[in-house]
Amino acid sequence: MATSRKFVKPTTPPNSDINVTPLVDVVLVLLIIFMVVTPLLEKDIEVRIPETEDVPAEQMPQDNSQLIVKLDADGTYSINTEPVQATEYVNKLKRMLAAKSKEDRIVFFVADDKANYAKLVAAFDGAKQAGAFVLGMATEDIPNAPATPVGVDPGTPPAPAPPPAPAP
Repeated sequence: MATSRKFVKPTTPPNSDINVTPLVDVVLVLLIIFMVVTPLLEKDIEVRIPETEDVPAEQMPQDNSQLIVKLDADGTYSINTEPVQATEYVNKLKRMLAAKSKEDRIVFFVADDKANYAKLVAAFDGAKQAGAFVLGMATEDIPNAPATPVGVDPGTPPAPAPPPAPAP
Protein backbone atom coordinates (compact mmCIF):
# COMPACT_ATOMS: atom_id res chain seq x y z
CA MET A 1 0.00 0.00 0.00
CA ALA A 2 1.64 2.85 -1.20
CA THR A 3 0.29 6.18 -0.16
CA SER A 4 0.52 8.95 -2.54
CA ARG A 5 0.97 12.47 -1.50
CA LYS A 6 -1.21 15.08 -2.91
CA PHE A 7 -0.18 18.72 -3.03
CA VAL A 8 -2.58 21.58 -3.16
CA LYS A 9 -1.57 24.17 -5.64
CA PRO A 10 -2.23 27.75 -4.44
CA THR A 11 -4.47 29.84 -6.59
CA THR A 12 -1.98 32.77 -6.56
CA PRO A 13 1.76 32.51 -6.80
CA PRO A 14 3.83 33.35 -3.62
CA ASN A 15 4.47 37.07 -3.00
CA SER A 16 8.11 37.83 -2.28
CA ASP A 17 7.69 41.65 -1.98
CA ILE A 18 8.17 43.43 1.37
CA ASN A 19 5.01 44.71 3.00
CA VAL A 20 5.90 48.41 3.30
CA THR A 21 2.87 49.61 5.27
CA PRO A 22 4.00 48.38 8.74
CA LEU A 23 7.53 49.61 8.03
CA VAL A 24 6.27 53.11 7.24
CA ASP A 25 4.10 53.10 10.37
CA VAL A 26 7.05 52.22 12.60
CA VAL A 27 9.34 54.79 10.97
CA LEU A 28 6.74 57.56 11.33
CA VAL A 29 6.20 56.76 15.01
CA LEU A 30 9.97 56.87 15.64
CA LEU A 31 10.21 60.17 13.73
CA ILE A 32 7.49 61.74 15.87
CA ILE A 33 9.16 60.52 19.08
CA PHE A 34 12.52 62.01 18.06
CA MET A 35 10.89 65.28 17.01
CA VAL A 36 9.27 65.63 20.43
CA VAL A 37 12.30 64.57 22.50
CA THR A 38 15.04 66.51 20.65
CA PRO A 39 14.05 70.03 21.82
CA LEU A 40 13.94 68.80 25.40
CA LEU A 41 17.52 67.55 25.18
CA GLU A 42 18.82 70.93 24.03
CA LYS A 43 17.20 72.95 26.79
CA ASP A 44 19.75 74.72 29.02
CA ILE A 45 19.39 76.52 32.30
CA GLU A 46 20.78 80.03 32.08
CA VAL A 47 22.91 81.09 35.01
CA ARG A 48 24.15 84.64 35.36
CA ILE A 49 27.58 84.63 36.93
CA PRO A 50 29.06 87.94 37.99
CA GLU A 51 32.41 88.91 36.56
CA THR A 52 35.20 88.84 39.09
CA GLU A 53 38.58 90.40 39.34
CA ASP A 54 41.34 89.71 41.80
CA VAL A 55 41.99 92.65 44.09
CA PRO A 56 44.72 92.31 46.69
CA ALA A 57 43.42 92.53 50.25
CA GLU A 58 45.52 95.62 51.04
CA GLN A 59 43.80 97.54 48.22
CA MET A 60 40.27 96.63 49.24
CA PRO A 61 38.49 99.56 50.88
CA GLN A 62 37.46 98.99 54.46
CA ASP A 63 33.78 99.89 54.59
CA ASN A 64 32.75 100.34 58.19
CA SER A 65 29.07 100.48 57.28
CA GLN A 66 28.95 96.82 56.23
CA LEU A 67 27.56 94.27 58.62
CA ILE A 68 29.40 90.98 58.45
CA VAL A 69 28.13 88.06 60.49
CA LYS A 70 30.62 85.23 60.95
CA LEU A 71 29.71 81.76 62.11
CA ASP A 72 32.60 79.74 63.49
CA ALA A 73 32.94 75.96 63.48
CA ASP A 74 31.98 75.80 67.16
CA GLY A 75 28.73 77.70 66.48
CA THR A 76 29.63 81.13 67.87
CA TYR A 77 28.38 84.26 66.13
CA SER A 78 30.33 87.45 65.65
CA ILE A 79 29.14 90.70 64.11
CA ASN A 80 31.99 92.74 62.58
CA THR A 81 34.59 90.75 64.59
CA GLU A 82 32.71 91.31 67.87
CA PRO A 83 31.57 88.02 69.46
CA VAL A 84 27.84 87.88 70.21
CA GLN A 85 25.84 85.38 72.24
CA ALA A 86 23.15 83.54 70.29
CA THR A 87 20.47 84.96 72.63
CA GLU A 88 21.61 88.56 71.97
CA TYR A 89 22.20 88.14 68.23
CA VAL A 90 18.81 89.35 66.93
CA ASN A 91 18.55 92.30 69.34
CA LYS A 92 22.07 93.53 68.61
CA LEU A 93 21.56 93.21 64.87
CA LYS A 94 18.21 95.01 65.16
CA ARG A 95 19.91 97.96 66.90
CA MET A 96 22.64 98.10 64.25
CA LEU A 97 20.16 97.95 61.36
CA ALA A 98 17.77 100.51 62.88
CA ALA A 99 20.20 103.37 62.13
CA LYS A 100 20.21 102.53 58.38
CA SER A 101 17.71 103.19 55.62
CA LYS A 102 15.79 100.21 54.25
CA GLU A 103 17.97 99.87 51.11
CA ASP A 104 21.17 99.98 53.18
CA ARG A 105 20.15 97.13 55.49
CA ILE A 106 22.53 94.60 53.96
CA VAL A 107 24.02 91.77 56.00
CA PHE A 108 26.81 89.53 54.72
CA PHE A 109 27.40 86.06 56.15
CA VAL A 110 30.65 84.15 56.32
CA ALA A 111 30.39 80.60 57.62
CA ASP A 112 33.17 78.19 58.47
CA ASP A 113 33.17 75.00 56.40
CA LYS A 114 32.62 72.92 59.51
CA ALA A 115 29.82 75.13 60.90
CA ASN A 116 26.44 73.60 61.65
CA TYR A 117 24.01 74.30 58.81
CA ALA A 118 21.07 74.70 61.19
CA LYS A 119 22.94 77.50 63.00
CA LEU A 120 23.56 79.25 59.68
CA VAL A 121 19.86 79.06 58.77
CA ALA A 122 19.03 80.40 62.24
CA ALA A 123 21.42 83.31 61.60
CA PHE A 124 19.64 84.05 58.30
CA ASP A 125 16.24 83.94 60.01
CA GLY A 126 17.49 86.16 62.82
CA ALA A 127 18.79 88.73 60.36
CA LYS A 128 15.44 88.84 58.58
CA GLN A 129 13.68 89.24 61.96
CA ALA A 130 16.06 92.08 62.79
CA GLY A 131 15.00 93.92 59.63
CA ALA A 132 17.67 93.09 57.07
CA PHE A 133 16.62 93.97 53.52
CA VAL A 134 19.30 92.01 51.63
CA LEU A 135 21.21 88.92 52.79
CA GLY A 136 24.51 88.03 51.16
CA MET A 137 26.66 84.94 51.45
CA ALA A 138 30.43 85.26 51.10
CA THR A 139 32.34 82.26 49.86
CA GLU A 140 35.71 83.54 51.04
CA ASP A 141 36.66 85.14 54.32
CA ILE A 142 36.16 88.91 54.25
CA PRO A 143 39.00 90.97 55.76
CA ASN A 144 38.13 92.29 59.18
CA ALA A 145 36.87 95.85 59.26
CA PRO A 146 36.88 97.76 62.52
CA ALA A 147 33.43 97.79 64.09
CA THR A 148 31.63 101.12 64.34
CA PRO A 149 29.79 102.02 67.50
CA VAL A 150 26.01 101.90 67.34
CA GLY A 151 24.49 105.27 66.41
CA VAL A 152 27.66 106.66 64.78
CA ASP A 153 27.38 107.49 61.09
CA PRO A 154 30.19 105.65 59.28
CA GLY A 155 30.37 108.42 56.67
CA THR A 156 31.53 111.08 59.14
CA PRO A 157 35.28 111.61 59.30
CA PRO A 158 37.01 110.85 62.59
CA ALA A 159 37.66 113.70 64.99
CA PRO A 160 41.05 115.38 64.48
CA ALA A 161 43.84 114.40 66.83
CA PRO A 162 44.64 116.96 69.54
CA PRO A 163 47.69 119.12 68.80
CA PRO A 164 50.91 118.00 70.48
CA ALA A 165 51.79 119.68 73.75
CA PRO A 166 54.62 122.24 73.51
CA ALA A 167 57.98 121.03 74.74
CA PRO A 168 59.23 122.77 77.94
